[in-house]
Amino acid sequence: MTKQSPKNDEQARLAAGLRSKLICKIAAHMQAEGVQETAVAGLNLYRRDKPTVCNSAAYEPRLIVFVQGQKRIDVGATTLLCDETTFLLTSIDLPVISQVVAATPQKPMLGLLIQLDMPEVRRILSEEEFPASAEPAEARGMAVGLTSIELLDACSRLVDLLDAPQDIPFLGRLIEREIVYRLLRSPQGKHLQAIATPGEQSQRTAKAVAWLHANYARPLRVEDLAAMAQMGVSTLHHHFRSLTAMSPLQYQKQLRLHIARERMLNKGLDAASAAFEVGYESASQFNREYSRFFGQPPMRDIKAHREAFAAAVQA
Repeated sequence: MTKQSPKNDEQARLAAGLRSKLICKIAAHMQAEGVQETAVAGLNLYRRDKPTVCNSAAYEPRLIVFVQGQKRIDVGATTLLCDETTFLLTSIDLPVISQVVAATPQKPMLGLLIQLDMPEVRRILSEEEFPASAEPAEARGMAVGLTSIELLDACSRLVDLLDAPQDIPFLGRLIEREIVYRLLRSPQGKHLQAIATPGEQSQRTAKAVAWLHANYARPLRVEDLAAMAQMGVSTLHHHFRSLTAMSPLQYQKQLRLHIARERMLNKGLDAASAAFEVGYESASQFNREYSRFFGQPPMRDIKAHREAFAAAVQA
């Protein structure tokens, strides 16, 4: 077994201390489960007291810093595991399946979510003071990295502003810029840089992803999507799969299924109505694809989720 160097031991000790303080700060502001908006624009706090079933979700460009608990996220055929030592970077809109796998009332899953302002990311990259880096690599739309001491420290100071609201208008923007800087300088920053750099293939592919996300109910012609990204069909397929872990058709299908499920849960739509709203022409095809993706037919799945939610509220 390889022994850690004294420097690594000290780094681990410092990180554990910062993480412990951040746990206390988040818990002080989050007594109830869920996602809570804060007075700092773009900053949300997150808490779960127990493991969850698999849930479909649409992740937007954002940074999630986990400080306690464990979560599993499936994007396409890729599985990502996050724990208290990691952060999750999402650089594009992605449909995912997520599940909290480790959390208790005594040791809840805790984290903070920071929305990424892509124009601000581009401004930071264009500044002369930003250190020159290698050419942007082929990007992934979602990546997990180890949370550095510097990133933990900046996040802790951002949460501190919740107790000093008079400082938020001035310091909030400065600390958020520092967090983006720390993120860009991390090994996972190359993914964000590639998507934010105009003209890069990853950035052009990201535009195609954004169009598909905004027009999920429209018929998909991959040739039109490739023309929008200014690349050939096979090239688009390669970069789209690298970026999203899915083909364009799989991305559209998963996004449609996620939105349909959300509308059945939150708006009370029946399966056929939800299917047609998200672009399906055949209710039977929707039922087959829904069952294959979520493991059971639509209305049985919705009933199970409502029963699980009611049981959690009563617990």
